[in-house]
Amino acid sequence: MSNYIGIRHEDKYEHERRAPLTPKHVARLVKQKKLDIVVETSSKRIFTDAEYVDAGATICDNLNDCSVIFGVKEIPEHYFEPEKTYVFFSHVIKGQKHNMPMLKRMMDLKCNLIEYEKIVDEQGKRLIFFGRYAGMAGMINSFWSLGLRLKTFGYNTELLKINQAHQYTSLKEAKDAISYVGELIAENGINPKFRPFVIGFTGYGNVSQGAQEICGLLPVKEISAEKLLDLHKREHVPNNIVYKVVFREEDLYENIHGNPFDLHEYMHNPQDFRSKFEQYIPYLSVLINCIYWDKRYPKLVTQEYLEKLFSIGRPKLTVIGDISCDVEGSVECTLHPTIISDPVFVYDPLNHTATPGYNGDGMLVMAVDILPAELPSDSSDGFADALVNFVKPIADADFDEAFEDLDLPRAIKKGLILHKGELTPEFKYLEEFINA
Repeated sequence: MSNYIGIRHEDKYEHERRAPLTPKHVARLVKQKKLDIVVETSSKRIFTDAEYVDAGATICDNLNDCSVIFGVKEIPEHYFEPEKTYVFFSHVIKGQKHNMPMLKRMMDLKCNLIEYEKIVDEQGKRLIFFGRYAGMAGMINSFWSLGLRLKTFGYNTELLKINQAHQYTSLKEAKDAISYVGELIAENGINPKFRPFVIGFTGYGNVSQGAQEICGLLPVKEISAEKLLDLHKREHVPNNIVYKVVFREEDLYENIHGNPFDLHEYMHNPQDFRSKFEQYIPYLSVLINCIYWDKRYPKLVTQEYLEKLFSIGRPKLTVIGDISCDVEGSVECTLHPTIISDPVFVYDPLNHTATPGYNGDGMLVMAVDILPAELPSDSSDGFADALVNFVKPIADADFDEAFEDLDLPRAIKKGLILHKGELTPEFKYLEEFINA
């Protein structure tokens, strides 16, 4: 048992500047919880070394003296030390092939792994997450992308006043800029060629809520999926309104046997369902994809469908903001994730290729896979607000005890993937991926 807590320097991505705990939260842990916090030095982190020192932390080149280490993204295999506890987004719960060597290394060293994504309450709701900020950054980027894409078509719109998310110094600055664009749209209207202007959101969780929060800075009217099918038939559509549709599971999927949609059945037997989303795609201007997806579930936007859509001309749908960012997943034209410095590509559905940038024939896709990193200060602060109360219980836990006897908050124990190098009962299924 040790009260030495480490905060590691993030090294997976060049533009990753987040931290799991901010100086404000460190000060609280040092002063109120009497914990010793050691912070790995970093020249790129949004919070400086000096800010952590002022908060009462110690700055070091390594975290060798720490038995519990908090991070954000995946950790290199060489970084792990025997029998230590690591808390981070490991991205292994879907059996992600590229992270199995990392998981195996942790097992060999008898490490403990606590996965943020699986820290949940009794209803299975996540307690510690960046999702809301992924949604907000994704929506900002999608507006920015749309402005640039429309410009290539010869239209200069108010959206050109919006920047990529990371170019703002704060979330407030970004919101102020988008609110101003919203005022201009309300006053001057939307180009008739784009009316009705419709933004579709798949999903309604934290990610979607964050994206909708940014979208709501424009003059928005929400309509149902059913009403979307009638909207294009109207002769007169207001020129100063952005329509929003939030698609739920019953809008997206149907039972292949003709039975009425049942959410519980869909979640447990997705093989009995197929997508019915294609009926809505022709009437969307922008698609913001926010759903959880794995290979068991139907795809929403297939490459085959996009090929048919583009074969009859340029569609209304101009930008796909794939915040979920599952490669060739629910949005099959997401051929690869993108990075902050190169955030978009044009997918050519006739040749099934992706060209960096926003020029060329096809569908513009925004698929940055570390979107919260574009709002590093705000997203770190929100994340740490949720994490901070769990830090001392993790620090005080005696991980040498048997799993059944571990004195950890129930939510944290639910997120314990490895205990002394062994997969805990809920995660035994990962053995088949490791062996593969």
